[in-house]
Amino acid sequence: MIPTKEQFDKKLAKLKKEHQKFLSKKNKPVTKNYNGIYQRYKRPVLTAAHAPLHWRFDLNYKTNPFLMQRIGVNATLNSGAIYLNGKYLLMVRTEGWDRKSYFAVAESINGIDNWRFWERPVTMPETDKPDTNVYDMRLIQHEDGWIYGVFCAERKDPAAPKGDTSQATASGGIARTKDLTNWERLPDFISHHGQQRNLVLHPEFVDGKYAFYTRPQDGFIEVGGGGGIGWALVDDITKAEAPDEKIIDEKIYHTIKELKNGQGPAPIKTKKGWLHLAHGVRGCAAGLRYVLFMFMTDLKDPSKIIARPGGYFMAPEGDERVGDVSNVLFSNGWIRNEKDEIFIYYGSSDTRMHVATSTVDQLIDYCINTPEDGLRSAASVKNINKLIDRNKNE
Repeated sequence: MIPTKEQFDKKLAKLKKEHQKFLSKKNKPVTKNYNGIYQRYKRPVLTAAHAPLHWRFDLNYKTNPFLMQRIGVNATLNSGAIYLNGKYLLMVRTEGWDRKSYFAVAESINGIDNWRFWERPVTMPETDKPDTNVYDMRLIQHEDGWIYGVFCAERKDPAAPKGDTSQATASGGIARTKDLTNWERLPDFISHHGQQRNLVLHPEFVDGKYAFYTRPQDGFIEVGGGGGIGWALVDDITKAEAPDEKIIDEKIYHTIKELKNGQGPAPIKTKKGWLHLAHGVRGCAAGLRYVLFMFMTDLKDPSKIIARPGGYFMAPEGDERVGDVSNVLFSNGWIRNEKDEIFIYYGSSDTRMHVATSTVDQLIDYCINTPEDGLRSAASVKNINKLIDRNKNE
């Protein structure tokens, strides 16, 4: 039996009320597992359920009397981040039930809770070679005056054998804007060292050129002979081509970045150097394990690493370990506000978004004073014993 208009209106009013209540929930700090480096929060900041009702439901009784969801949202993940006009903004990778990802802006006054998506998702222009999928945008306020969005542009591999519908290629997509609404699409980044699934723009000119952090890899999934965080200089960002890429942070055997590693968001400039957040990947019995790590580079030469704390900075915990692609943390967005507070936005298991907070001083201290990975068990024990001896003298 088809519902009446009165029944439809009642159900819709309830749906809107429950959604508003859900969006307005406060987020509280987690008190367990204190480490003094950052503060986790209890609730994810964004989930599929945060997506606006008018993106998902036909709200017209005549065309949808059963109030069915017509377009589904599967996940909200891997968000770029920017602080504009006193608001915390996330450029969210929003994935539909159809596996296609698109970009959408969500905003919050405090950066912790009460996130609301803007009225519409981003309409991203295409190149003359249309993307099948776009995702994982970094937002960069560059000193040239533009806000750049750098992201992965995925397409079906034209060289795939007939009948193979799984092989893909990845390029570094580049677009720019002044308001996060109207975008100018530039040609994709051209690399001479393989596919680019993890491209990041440095926020300042280096020697008068645009600087990119790259992750060259032989294939869409496997890095092969490539891998590591690369560094490339480009003369003209409207025709971004990098003949040369040098690896500044390589993948290393039996570490958190044994399989591959890549830059997360654009680095943050401090008085001691550039703060970097990155991801490291290793293989284990449960599949690929993604964690976050940090390092610092020189103020004058951002390609030169000056501090390299050992091990991971953050790894999946509790419910973060479960999702569409389990045991994964990934970050491509963080924000530094006027109080030198840092908001780290990270996706867990390719499903939802979280926030952790710290300060510039805390993260500098962490990077400079945490011992490096000695790359052997004996070296790890040596570092522990040094700390024990120091504490005995206190």
